[in-house]
Amino acid sequence: MLALTSVWTTILLAAAVALGPLATDMYLPALPSMGATLDAGTDQLQLTLSIFMAGFALAQLVCGPLADRFGRKPIMIGGFGLFALASLGCALATDIETLVLCRFLQALGGSAGPVLGRAAIRDIYTPREAARIMAILASIMALAPAIAPSLGGLLLGGFGWASIFIALGVYALIMTVVIAVGMPEPLKPANRQSLRISNLLHNYRAIGIDPSFIGYTLTNSLVFAGLFAFLSGSSFVLIEFFGVKAEYFGFYFAFVVAGYILGNLIAVRLGRRMLPDQILQRGLTVSVIGGTVMAGLALTEVFHVSAVMLPQVVFMVGVGMVLPQTMAGALANFPRMAGSASAVFGCVQMTVAALVGLLVGHLHTGTSLVMALAIAACALAALTVYRLLVQRYPAQGFEPATSATA
Repeated sequence: MLALTSVWTTILLAAAVALGPLATDMYLPALPSMGATLDAGTDQLQLTLSIFMAGFALAQLVCGPLADRFGRKPIMIGGFGLFALASLGCALATDIETLVLCRFLQALGGSAGPVLGRAAIRDIYTPREAARIMAILASIMALAPAIAPSLGGLLLGGFGWASIFIALGVYALIMTVVIAVGMPEPLKPANRQSLRISNLLHNYRAIGIDPSFIGYTLTNSLVFAGLFAFLSGSSFVLIEFFGVKAEYFGFYFAFVVAGYILGNLIAVRLGRRMLPDQILQRGLTVSVIGGTVMAGLALTEVFHVSAVMLPQVVFMVGVGMVLPQTMAGALANFPRMAGSASAVFGCVQMTVAALVGLLVGHLHTGTSLVMALAIAACALAALTVYRLLVQRYPAQGFEPATSATA
């Protein structure tokens, strides 16, 4: 068994959390090809992304409390097993309706990775330490979306789109075995919660009315929705509008992920001498700059790959700085029910992202305009929520008085 505070445990948790990004990013290059095979339109293909996010959101509300009662390990093992079976169903789908259903089942199982990975970090570390560890975890985890579209493109070219889902199922099975054998249970027996309805409602009410939790969660969700707007529209914009070859899509996507990793590394470095709030404010400013530049270029009909990719890289640097701080901040006040808090956090995050993704798919006009406007709007909304809530209600352990001088 690994030590809970070892770097290998952090890597293992990153690999578990990465199942979600893999499931969303790996098949992006195949969307146009899948549309031709399954006789499905852009809006129906966008639904396979949005239904996955919706399933993620709903399932977390169940697996969070279960993990608070029975521990993180058994719920992760069961969830990844379901994900593997659903991935096989996706690979065998012959119509868009079956694919949408199996994507929903994928989400139900795969949600265990992110929600319980976040909860485990909160189990192991203090709030301030958790912000730094989550930034490190995010940097490791970002390797998955960096290589996922390229790997998906290679599998698509060599074996067809069904092979992408088979690969995802194999990954989930490997993670199931590794977690069962190698990861200790991070939840302390004293922190286990009852599954009585009254207790669950009390916990969710305490979480839902906490202004600090609301502020960090909405800030995170809006920035993440901007990222999801790009995920939802990028394959159609780059492949269909700009004519990028599907097998090269992953290389373009890797630049975006590199921006995210850079933001994570900046957050880790700044975390040694700055408050999480200071890092968060800088990250939001960077994201707003990237989003508004992309929207401005699209509004003036500057339609070129660089007019999308360069601003998106800037946006992602900001996202890499924002997400770890807001994740740690949202869970900071709830050490005894981190699973439930992580569940509500993830539910809100995925719901907002799914709605934005549906909007981008529904309003898509064949250019980059709708996607760019959605990214800019999400960044500006996140900055607004930060100023209205996060600055007024900092999380426990994030207050300036408890910090070393910057």
